Amino acid sequence: MRPLIGMAVMAGVAIAGSLACADPARAGIVIAIDKSIQRMTVVVDGKEQYLWKVSTGTLGGPRSGTYRPQRLEKSWFSRKYGMSPMPHSIFFDEGYAIHGTVYVSRLGNRASHGCVRLHPSNAATLFSLVRSRGMGGTTIVVSNAGWPAAAKKPAPEAQVKANPPKLATPGTVAPPSLASVKSERILIERIVDTAPGSTGTVLVQPAESPRVILTR
Repeated sequence: MRPLIGMAVMAGVAIAGSLACADPARAGIVIAIDKSIQRMTVVVDGKEQYLWKVSTGTLGGPRSGTYRPQRLEKSWFSRKYGMSPMPHSIFFDEGYAIHGTVYVSRLGNRASHGCVRLHPSNAATLFSLVRSRGMGGTTIVVSNAGWPAAAKKPAPEAQVKANPPKLATPGTVAPPSLASVKSERILIERIVDTAPGSTGTVLVQPAESPRVILTR
């Protein structure tokens, strides 16, 4: 999945840059939410500032689309869901909001009734940022795949360098290669239903006796 996430990041960065920097005088905040991998990226004036885990709706909400914040509520409780706390709420689509949650262990997975849940400290940071820059300068984009920097770029895989063969120096005889010499003993290691951490069963099999050919 990591390579796919990396491709989504690269494709989305160009889109984010075009939206945030199309008019430098009006550059502001872009809050990008990717429901497919449960991540939020906050881009400020064309530069990625934050990358956070989120929890969106178990039934697929909120709806994908582009929104503007409608109102900010520093302290809010959901009357629909038993007065559940929704600290630092940023409402953007009727009753749906970005807000803090006490269910931090579920972040990174779909878990809400349709809102976008954040870690309480991240929700407070985002709330302050939007309030300071203004709701009119904030764009919220909800998608199901491929929005800018929706997840960290995968770390480059470690490259294994092959050891080049050693060349014999002039006047010396190079040692025979392993492929041309039969070892005196052949060790075969086989693990058969062994407990974790064990070394398995080691079978020792003698090598074949060398064949001698006499010539006249």
